[in-house]
Amino acid sequence: MESWLSVLQWVAMVVTVCAAWFVASSSRIRRHVGFWIFLLSNVLWAVWGLYSAAPALVVLQVALGAMNIRGAKKTD
Repeated sequence: MESWLSVLQWVAMVVTVCAAWFVASSSRIRRHVGFWIFLLSNVLWAVWGLYSAAPALVVLQVALGAMNIRGAKKTD
């Protein structure tokens, strides 16, 4: 379990970069998908923050998650 969690930060980073790529798209559908991918990255980073005892990172991910939900709603 420890080794999987140590890899989690890299998975979260890749997911975050992919989300940014989608959100920067000119396609409304891709932007919408990007916000949902960002939500996944928020969950991954929050799990990593809990594992690494980084409460500020967890709080940041909750705030960013709220913004991503707002963004997803605005792309409808």
